[in-house]
Amino acid sequence: MSPMDASPLDLDHLRTWIGRTETAEDQLSGQTVRAFRATLEQDPGDPEPGEVAPLAIHWCLSPPIRPMRELGPDGHPARGGFLPPVPLPRRMWAGGEIVHRDPLRVGDRVRRTSRIGDVQVKHGRTGPLCFVAVHHDFETARGPAVSECHDIVYREMTPGRTGQPPEAAGGVPQADLSETVEPGPTQLFRYSALTFNGHRIHYDRTYAREVEGYPGLVVHGPLQATWLLHLAARLAGRTPETFRFRGLSPVMDGAPLTVSARLTGETGRARSGEAWTLTSDGRVGMQATFS
Repeated sequence: MSPMDASPLDLDHLRTWIGRTETAEDQLSGQTVRAFRATLEQDPGDPEPGEVAPLAIHWCLSPPIRPMRELGPDGHPARGGFLPPVPLPRRMWAGGEIVHRDPLRVGDRVRRTSRIGDVQVKHGRTGPLCFVAVHHDFETARGPAVSECHDIVYREMTPGRTGQPPEAAGGVPQADLSETVEPGPTQLFRYSALTFNGHRIHYDRTYAREVEGYPGLVVHGPLQATWLLHLAARLAGRTPETFRFRGLSPVMDGAPLTVSARLTGETGRARSGEAWTLTSDGRVGMQATFS
């Protein structure tokens, strides 16, 4: 039986993907660091070999690359292959956890090893949901650098409902540090290019509205996570060893987004805390914890 012959949400079949692995290598160039910084509205600088690279730049390294003929209508690689062939049309970045072990540096040759960790099916208000956990380990010649668990959720298309945002958040805590960003189409396009992410919801406004039912372009989950991680590191005064994050509601372009963090504990040099993005209409887009 071919992968696409599986019956809809045949969990037993989808779980046969657990344990599958994929490896890829990439070079962390100074040009990538410059482009990453510029996309985040930072000074691109002139990165030197051996210089510590920005946090979350690992999402720009060794992304899955497929020929155009192997892409689905949403711009993602067609189902099957390394990821299980989940027969639900909408794929979203649900969240994840990052563990920092050793800084990535300009000039590093970085090897990514990915493994399907789990496949689960649940039922939500929009219908069935399929969660796929993918573990990524990034290592350099010095050893392990970044470990990540990436949670992907698949669900029905349900156009129309997506454009109805969740209710505004209540009881958002007082932040110790905040900044405002204004994600727009050019920045989203640049980040898609940096991460080789072909998902059309981030740069094709007509597709995002008319096919997937969003009111505008969707701000990438990892881009929000990058803003949160950088803010958390500034507040803690060091790179968080562990950073956990999850998306709560879609964030659209064209409006200011507040990125906030606060400390909740301190043990020695380790400072723990929480961070979140807040939309102009009072919704939490993503929340995170760090330690």
